This record gives sequence, C-alpha cells and structure tokens, in this order.
Amino acid sequence: MTGQTIVRSTRASRIAGSIVLLLVLAMASAPWWASAADQRLLIEFMVYLALASMWNLLAGYAGLISVGQHAYVGLGGYAMFTCVLFLGINPMFAIPIAGVAGALVAVPVAFLVFRLKGPYFAIGTWVVAEVFRLLAAQMSSLGGGSGTSIPISAMRALGGRDERALIIYVTTLVLCLGTLAVIYLLLRSRVGLALTAIRDNEVASSSLGVRIGRIKLAVYVIVAGAATMLGALIFVTKLRISPDAAFSINDWTVFVIFIVVIGGIGTMEGPIIGTLLYFLLREFLADLGAVYLLILGAIAIGIMLVAPKGIWGLIVQRYDFSVFPVGYRVRRSEP
Repeated sequence: MTGQTIVRSTRASRIAGSIVLLLVLAMASAPWWASAADQRLLIEFMVYLALASMWNLLAGYAGLISVGQHAYVGLGGYAMFTCVLFLGINPMFAIPIAGVAGALVAVPVAFLVFRLKGPYFAIGTWVVAEVFRLLAAQMSSLGGGSGTSIPISAMRALGGRDERALIIYVTTLVLCLGTLAVIYLLLRSRVGLALTAIRDNEVASSSLGVRIGRIKLAVYVIVAGAATMLGALIFVTKLRISPDAAFSINDWTVFVIFIVVIGGIGTMEGPIIGTLLYFLLREFLADLGAVYLLILGAIAIGIMLVAPKGIWGLIVQRYDFSVFPVGYRVRRSEP
C-alpha cells in the first residue's frame, strides 16, 4: 500500500541549496580574492538582485504592479544625504535611518495609490515617483536640480580607501542576503500562504477570510523600506546625487522589471536568473548605445511570448525543481 507525506524540500533542492551556500561563501570572501573592479561589479549585481527580488514580492505575490519603485530608491538617496549633510551622521549609519523613513512615507502613499486598481495603480505609482523627483529638484539646500556631493570629511569617517571598499561591500552583501532571507521566511510563513492565495485568486482568498488589504499594505511598506535602504547604499557608492539620477525610471524600475520578467515572476529563483542574464547581456551589448535598449525590449517580449512564467518557469515546468522551496508537495512513499 502506498502512503503519502507532505514535504517542502526534495533531495535535489537540498543539493542546490548547498551549492548556493558555497556561492554565498565565495561572494563573502570576494574582498580577499577579487579585484576592485570585480568587487564593484558584484556590488552592483547584489543591488539589482535585491531590488528585483523585492519588486517580485510586490508584483509576483501581492499582485501590486508598480512602475514607481524608483521613488523609494531616490528617497533613500536623499534621506542619506540629509542625514550626512545636516545631522552629521556617518553615511553607513544613515542607511537604516533612510529605511525607516521610507517605510513611514510608504504608509500614506499606500493609502493614496491603493485606491487605484490595475493599470491605474501602476500609473499612480509612477506619478508619485515624479512628484518626489520634482520636490527634490526644488530643494536648494541639497543642490536643487543639479544635485550635490558627499563631503570628503564624511567619507574619511569610514577610514581609508581599502577600508571604505570593504565596509561598502560587506554592507551590500548583508542587505542583499537579508532581503532574500526576509522574502524566503515571509513566503514560508502564514503570510506566504495568504500571498499565494491572493496571487492565485484574490476573490476566493477574500471569501476564505484572507485580509487582503492589510497583507498588501504590509508588503508594500516592507518593499519600500528595503528599496529606500538600497537607494541610500547606492548613492553612498556614487558619492553624488541629483534628482534625475536618484529618480531614474530606467535604472531603478525598467531594468528591474526586465530582470523579473525574463527570470520568472512569482518565484525566488527568477530574479537571480534574470539578474545574471541582464549582466551578461549588458556586458556584450552595452556598447551598442540605444540599440542595446531595443534588444533588451525584444528579448523581454520574446520570452513573455514563449515562456510567460519566465526562464525559471520553463525549468520548473520541465523538471519540477526548486532551489528555495517555499510551498508544499506530496511525496509518495512505500510502507
């Protein structure tokens, strides 16, 4: 007689998890084996991975298709500069402060944009980002439309050049891994079950007692706080900020959406695959200028037509495989 047991992980997922752990250890040791240029590339990779993972949580699980996440990246950058220039706070200590500020700002913004549905919600988030950009351009104390730079004295507080590079790299690694860990633990919790129900059928989940509004608000605030901290970190590395750079829809929203779409929306593995592909494409196509963006768009459209669930969706469909098992599956066993 055949029995059945409910499990989360499989042998394949445990092996894949071990490989991922080794890769994480390799990245953690990068300051001791990678060149300065390689470390900068890894920092950028981790930033985009964290931004894409958070946008995937927002759109792929909560069903909130936002095209205005650059609002919080820019807000984080300006919050960090405010702390450094006017409060004399160490730039790295300003990062969590910026995260708290972003989460607080997200609450009233959410009550405004949540009144909109579907494409109107997406347009509303973009409008909010534009309002933030216009407000930043009016702040003469922070350089207005031309922007400003971090004082040399503030960066010297982080130590010498090598010490600063190490601190920034470790902070980026912690933020990236922390982002992935929060998403993983959230999806494995009861909130994750509720998010899965909302993604599958919002009307049915509401009839079953899922508090859709509260869950979406919580996810929106979490994503905003994370994006704001990442924005603060981004402009610590850039040393300079301006409204157009801080609230760039291409850099902090369009490319992030591209990463999630080609990798696989609604999965933890999708943003990882998408980020890897994005950086590979950028390395080979960036010299083509405007044609580069056209090629990226054509690739995204092609993948959406061939594989609506992204590249990782094709892998799951073919092999039923998961590196980060967040759901349950039935395993047949012989007594």
